[in-house]
Amino acid sequence: MRVNLIIQSLKPSRSLPGTIPLSLTIRPACGIPGDYECRTDSTSLLRMLNKQTDLPESVLYRFERGLYESHSSKLMGVELSESLLTDIGYFVD
Repeated sequence: MRVNLIIQSLKPSRSLPGTIPLSLTIRPACGIPGDYECRTDSTSLLRMLNKQTDLPESVLYRFERGLYESHSSKLMGVELSESLLTDIGYFVD
């Protein structure tokens, strides 16, 4: 399923050095309703994107840089498997 990933950093908490707590919004890329929001952290999210998507490293680098520089970032039209979305908590009908 193609989704848009919208990330906002949360107030810093007791997290690992270099890790930012995040709010992740998953929105269907086709425009139908179905937003899902969950909490994660920058390390877990980047690891998941690196292992579970076919996004080029240059795209992941720009995404990560935006995350650390502006505390927000977007990835549009990312293909995520239904099993990955289910693991995150987003249920696909």
